[in-house]
Amino acid sequence: MKKIFSLPLSGGAAAALLAAPLTVPVHAASDGSAAPAQSLPIRQIQGTGEASPVAGRTVTTRGVVTAVYATGGLNGWYLQTPGTGGALDPAAHDGSDGVFVHAPGAVSGVRPGQYVEVTGTVSEHYGQTQISVRPEGLRTLDETVEAVEPAAVGWPADEAEREDLEGMLLDPAGDFVITDNHDAHRYGELGLAAGTTPLVQPTAVGAPGSAEALAQAADNEARGVLLDDGATTDYGNFANASVPLPYLSRETPMRVGAAVDFVRPVVLGWSFGEWRLQPTTRLTGADAEDVPVVAENTRTASPEDVGGDVQLATFNVLNYFTTTGDELAGCTYYGDRAGDPVSVRGGCDVRGAAEQEDLERQQAKIVAAINALGAEVVSLEEIENSARFGRDRDQALSDLVDALNAAAGAEVWAYAPSPAELPALEDEDVIRTAFIYKPAALELVGESVVLQDEENFDNAREPLAQTFRPVRGTPADDFTVIVNHFKSKGSAPASGPNADAGDGAGGWNADRTAQARALVAFAEELKTSRRTDKVLLAGDFNSYDQEDPIRVLHEAGYTGLAPEDQYSYAFGGMVGSLDHVLASPAALETVTGSDVWEINAHESVGFEYSRHNHNAVELYAADPYRASDHNPEVVGLQLGREHPGRGETGRGVREHGSERAREVLERLFG
Repeated sequence: MKKIFSLPLSGGAAAALLAAPLTVPVHAASDGSAAPAQSLPIRQIQGTGEASPVAGRTVTTRGVVTAVYATGGLNGWYLQTPGTGGALDPAAHDGSDGVFVHAPGAVSGVRPGQYVEVTGTVSEHYGQTQISVRPEGLRTLDETVEAVEPAAVGWPADEAEREDLEGMLLDPAGDFVITDNHDAHRYGELGLAAGTTPLVQPTAVGAPGSAEALAQAADNEARGVLLDDGATTDYGNFANASVPLPYLSRETPMRVGAAVDFVRPVVLGWSFGEWRLQPTTRLTGADAEDVPVVAENTRTASPEDVGGDVQLATFNVLNYFTTTGDELAGCTYYGDRAGDPVSVRGGCDVRGAAEQEDLERQQAKIVAAINALGAEVVSLEEIENSARFGRDRDQALSDLVDALNAAAGAEVWAYAPSPAELPALEDEDVIRTAFIYKPAALELVGESVVLQDEENFDNAREPLAQTFRPVRGTPADDFTVIVNHFKSKGSAPASGPNADAGDGAGGWNADRTAQARALVAFAEELKTSRRTDKVLLAGDFNSYDQEDPIRVLHEAGYTGLAPEDQYSYAFGGMVGSLDHVLASPAALETVTGSDVWEINAHESVGFEYSRHNHNAVELYAADPYRASDHNPEVVGLQLGREHPGRGETGRGVREHGSERAREVLERLFG
C-alpha cells in the first residue's frame, strides 16, 4: 500500500516538497552510455503494482493532455492514452492509462486536449508515478486521436483498484459528503467521504481497541479521499493572501456532512501519503467556473425544537476572554494579512482576542449563537476566570450576559454567581465553567458549588453545580446541572498510565477516568444535599462516547442524550462527540428530545473571528457559524405536571446506560 510513503510533514509544506523534482539515475547501456529512450504505452509505464516497473529509465510515450497546472506549484500535466476511460469496471481494470508529467520548463506550452509525445525519466515521486521531462522532451502531435473519456466510477474501497486509476480522468459516481474542511482555508483542500455520512471517530463507535472501533477505522480508510485545488499554495503564508481562496466563501461554507455533487471531471493523484482528486486546472476563488463540485449549504438558523417546558444547553465558547492581549505584557499574537494582531498566540495568560475590536468580533458570534439556542439555561466552558487577572471572578461572565441582553433588547439573561467557597486561586485555571439562565423561566435554588478535589482535578477545571427550579414550580421540579471540562487529550507524558496508548483514547485517559469517578461521587452527594435525584451532567468531557470516562458515567446510570448521527466535534477528518449531556434516571424521565446544533465543528476554521482578514476572500460574519470549535447541544425537559410526550418535537437520543434507561427512551421516542 502507498502509505509506506507517508512523511513527517503536513499540508502545503509537504505538497511543495512533493512538487520539487527528484534526481533519478538514468538507466545505462552495457557500454556505460545513456540508454536510448524506450517507447512504451502509459499502462506499461504505470505497471500493475505499487511502483512503476521502469522507474529510473528514460521512456517515450504518447497521450492526450487531460489536466494542466502551469501555476500553483505542481508544474506539470496529466497525460492519458487516447480512447481510454468511459464505462469501466475498476475490479477488472488492470493498470492505469494515465500518468503525471513533471515539466516546469515546458508546462506553459501545453493545453488540455492536445495529443503530445514526451520523453523523460520515470520515477516514483513520493508514491506517484511521474515522467520528468525537459522542454526538448516535449513534442506536439498533429494526429487525430480518439478523445479521453472520464471514467464514471464510484470511489474504490480497494487500494489496488485505486492504484489502477492513478493519473486517470474520473467522473466520480455515487454519493460523497464533506468529512474534513480544516485545511480548506489553508491549503485549499477538502476531505471527502464516499457515501452519505462523514467519517466517524472509531472510539465514538466502540471501546478503544475493540472490534467495533477497528471496523470503524477500516470503514474510514475505505471511504476517505481528498479533493485538492491543483496547487501547493499555502494561504496561511500572507505572501499568498491576495490570491482568493478556492472553494470557501460565505455563500459556499463547505460544511462537514454536506452532500457533494461532481459537476466536472477530476484526476486521481497521490501525494503526501494520500489519494487526491485534482481539478483539471489550478483553482482559486476567481475561477468559480472550474470548481469540480457543488455542495449543499446545510446551515440552519436555530436548533430543532426539542420540546419540554425548559431547555438546557451546553456550549464551549472557545476561550472567551474579555481581558484582551493588549492589556498584558508579553503576549504574542496571530495577525491578519495587514500585520494587525487578531488573537493571542502565547506569552501571557490571555487566550482570546488581541484587542477590543477582535473581542467584539468574537463576542458577536457567540452572542448570536447563544441567543438563537432557545435555551433557558446554558452551561459554559472555556470562559475567562477573571480572578486570574485581578478582577472579580465573574467579570467576563457578567460582560457576556450584558452583551446577550443588549443584543436581545431586554434583560433576558442572568448568570449564576460564583460560590463563596472556591479552590485556591493558584489551583484554578485561567478558563472556567459557568452558568447563564433566563430568570423569567428559572430561579436559582441555593448557590452554586465547586467540587473541591485537587487530587483529581489538578490538571482540569473543577465541576461546577447549580440547582434550578422553574418559576412558579415546586421543590419537586428542581433539577441540578453539573458543568464539566475534563483534561484534554494533548501533551501527554511519554510513559505511565496517562501516556497515549495509540488506541484512539489519546493522552491523559487515566486522569479523565478518575475525574469521571469523582464526578459520579459529587453528583451522589448533591442528590442528598439538594434533595433532587434529577441530575444532568453537561460540558466538555474530552472523551468520545465509548472511551473509559463516558463509560464510567454510563455504568453509574447516566444516559447520554445526543441524537444518533449527531456530533459535537470534528478532528482529523472524523466526527465524534467530546461534549455531552447525560441524565440520571430521574432526569431521564423528564427528557422530551435533544439536538446537537452543528454550527461550529462542522464549519471551516476560516470563519472564526481569529481568521478575520486572512485572505482576499473575507469569510468572517457576525453570525453564529464557527463561534467556537465545539457544537452546542440542547435538551428539552418537561418539569411541570404534564408528562413528556413521545418526542414529536424533539430528536431521539442514543441508547446508553441501564435497561431502565432504554425503556424510558423507547417510551419517549419510539
